[in-house]
Formats: sequence, C-alpha cells, structure tokens
Amino acid sequence: MSMRTGLAIGLMAACMLPGFAYADGGVQMQKDITWGLGLEIAQAAIAECAKRNVAISVAVVDRAGRMRVFIASDNPNPHALELARRKAYTARTFRRSTQEWRDSTDPSKENAGQRQLADVIPLGGGYPINIGNDTIGGVGVSGNNQAGDEACAKAGVEKVADQLK
Repeated sequence: MSMRTGLAIGLMAACMLPGFAYADGGVQMQKDITWGLGLEIAQAAIAECAKRNVAISVAVVDRAGRMRVFIASDNPNPHALELARRKAYTARTFRRSTQEWRDSTDPSKENAGQRQLADVIPLGGGYPINIGNDTIGGVGVSGNNQAGDEACAKAGVEKVADQLK
C-alpha cells in the first residue's frame, strides 16, 4: 500500500470517529432572546421595582452577551445603564445570579481571578435567563440596593417563565 493510500484511509477512518461526525450537517440550532421577550422581561422588572418606588435601568442580553433591550424607568441614575448591562452580561456568562457569582469569587476564594475578565461586575442585580439547563441570556437591573435589584431581575424572568420551556 502506498503512503498516499494509507494516509487517505487513515483520514477517512478519523472522520468516522464520533467526535468528528457531522450528522446534522454542521448546523447548530440554538434558542435565543428575541427583542420582544427581552422587552417583556425588562417591563416586568420595572413594574416590580415600581412597587417600591425605585427608579431603575434594565438591560437584557442574549446568549452571546449582546445587549438586546435597554429600558429605564423615569429618573434613573446616570450610571445605572452601564451597571445594568454589566450585571446582565455577568449573569449570562456565569449562568447564575450575580450575587451567587460575587460570593463565589470573593478575593479569598479560588475563583477570584474571574473578576478580572472584561465587563463582569461583582454586584447583585443580574439574573440568568434559562431554558432548562441552557442559559440563553441574562437580565441586569440597577438603581436599587443589590438584593432589590436582583429581586426585580428575577421577577422579570419569572413573568415569562411559561415562554422559557
């Protein structure tokens, strides 16, 4: 057998291994946040914080961390937009609430280095948007205290829970 034939047979065999097979033609199907869903989440978060007369900014990011929706209630603080965006991004990136992530990356913890990543922020107020175990986005709220921000973000996700199945 020539070297060329042996190489061809070896390459074909390698392509048939499970890790190299493309049964679906290499096309990946993923669920993601639409602007409409993001808007529903943001409006529900604002409504929740309005119950306590708290002005907030809300950002919703998609599975790639891109901002899909930003909306603010009347009279939010100027810095709230950036904080809301970073909280949403952090919740999406680490697939959990930003309060949980903040606590697990305390400077005394093994994961403290994660805080050095760009755009993440160790403040409560971000909440992941999941379909089952698949994180498809995140919502961030800024304007209240950290626990209050997170409660409003979570309320926004809970409002659309029937659509996240």
